[in-house]
Amino acid sequence: MSDTKTPEQARPLAPTRSTLTLRDVCTALVTSGEISQEDAERVLTTNIGTSSGAGQATRRHPLDLVAMAALTSQKTGRTLDLDRLSQWLAEWAGQPYYHIDPLKIDTPAIARVMSYAFAQRHGILAVEIGRDEILVASTEPFKNEWESNLRQAVGKDIRRVVANPEDIRRYTVEFYQLASSVSKAGGGQSSSGAGNQNFEQLLDLGTSSENPDANDQHVVKIVDWLLQYAFDQRASDIHIEPRRAVTQVRFRIDGVLHNVYEFPEHVGVAVTSRLKILGRLNVAEKRRPQDGRIKTRKPDNSEVELRLATMPTAFGEKMVMRIFDPEVLLKSYEQLGFSKEDRERWNTITSRPHGIVLVTGPTGSGKTTTLYSTLKQIASPELNVCTIEDPIEMVEPAFNQMQVQTNIDLTFAAGVRALLRQDPDIIMIGEIRDLETAEMAVQAALTGHLVLSTLHTNDAPSAITRLMELGIPPYLIRATVLGVMAQRLTRTLCPHCKAPAPADEQAWQTLTRPWKATCPKQFYQPVGCLECRNTGYLGRAGVYEIMSLSGGLVQQITEQCELEQLRLDAYKEGMKSLRLSGAQKVASGQTTVEEILRVTPESQR
Repeated sequence: MSDTKTPEQARPLAPTRSTLTLRDVCTALVTSGEISQEDAERVLTTNIGTSSGAGQATRRHPLDLVAMAALTSQKTGRTLDLDRLSQWLAEWAGQPYYHIDPLKIDTPAIARVMSYAFAQRHGILAVEIGRDEILVASTEPFKNEWESNLRQAVGKDIRRVVANPEDIRRYTVEFYQLASSVSKAGGGQSSSGAGNQNFEQLLDLGTSSENPDANDQHVVKIVDWLLQYAFDQRASDIHIEPRRAVTQVRFRIDGVLHNVYEFPEHVGVAVTSRLKILGRLNVAEKRRPQDGRIKTRKPDNSEVELRLATMPTAFGEKMVMRIFDPEVLLKSYEQLGFSKEDRERWNTITSRPHGIVLVTGPTGSGKTTTLYSTLKQIASPELNVCTIEDPIEMVEPAFNQMQVQTNIDLTFAAGVRALLRQDPDIIMIGEIRDLETAEMAVQAALTGHLVLSTLHTNDAPSAITRLMELGIPPYLIRATVLGVMAQRLTRTLCPHCKAPAPADEQAWQTLTRPWKATCPKQFYQPVGCLECRNTGYLGRAGVYEIMSLSGGLVQQITEQCELEQLRLDAYKEGMKSLRLSGAQKVASGQTTVEEILRVTPESQR
């Protein structure tokens, strides 16, 4: 009987005033059993005078002050950070807790619901706008004098939630500034072609003028926000796509595209023009695809490179920016998702003094990351590492990098020919696309160099037949190719919310066929939480198929070589298929059967 009354007794009473003070919060935390009286007194003593001035817009929220003390909850043993304190406040007030996910906020719509001044004055932010109601986040759940005014102004019901005070402060400023910049950048511009052209001319002139046009500054702010937002959201690509009346912005996060924002058509044109200027592209040329790059810094002062690519479409010029973050491109083998066995096989292949090592897979499968990380692992001051790339994905001081420039006939083959005169130890060729490049790679390997490159094939054995199709004789392949690794990227389950699930024997058989692999006792399934945006997945890891060309396998590479027989012999030599490699990740609880089946080709007998 006493157990059922405890929660009711422990629930603090609502404060006598609508605006929370530090004493209100500390008293309620003690009453609910989260902290001791001594902890509360220490927080209050430390912050004497800090929480005064309840009417000041700049005052620190009481939750901020408690979070700074880094107290430990007596109930859970966890540190009471701002997120946990916000969830506690929501329970106290009897309102739902809401985690603000900026990717799911309709920024233009929330800016129309209330003014920035109104949102700032009351510490509120509209986060969802429905047909009949508006969801409003606040950190003052007992303050309600603004409700009737807003309900009357919008003509909809108000549903209240509690959010992290830091999130509300940050996103209120960011969302309203962005909406303001877009509105002012629009500035009454028509969506006709003449208007677009005039706007670009203003933008172009503004970049070289000491007193740039005001509209230009708004576009600069939009672009700065867009890049910073992409870095914050761990995006790998930014898509700016013109539609009939708007320009859509999408981010690719963990391999999946998310809608982010819609600009008016002419603002989208101006944003694309601004990015083209930063990437040193021809702003006036909209009929031809162009490539460029931007180098910028994140707030932590680390450098990030962006590769720009434009393409003419039915509704205007589309731009995609690939983000190359050194923290993402240069990883350890463990971070890449290599198992201990994979790591040993790959190290054995890449530690040889000369020969060709190939990485295969479709676009976006992580080949570049694997190559850069491998080069970084084996590079040393005693070695001369040279690369020929199209384009240079990331500038790395430890390498000597050269970019393909077809307009002056600097192709991959010509680049390798030049690199051979640079006394290299290791050569990385961005991609083997034709016979001439393949011949130069073979020549480099035969003259005592280690050559790393990529091919576009579905699996590792197919790389051998692809080289033969290009025109490389089998005896040269036997003499030079050390090994081939095929790879894919698979989303990994969010460690914060993944849940055990019963093992599905049939799904496991589909994944591991034709091998006889023991089905694990349990699988894990995606659930969804705040950390992973309710997707159930957080981050990606590689699955690998490593074929080492040694022993009897080399002898199979002849004019009469059959791909299926080569694949079977490779399996006998110890190669695991992509799906079998993925099955290991399923068994260890890192991902799901569905995810492996989605990204890997069907295993061949």
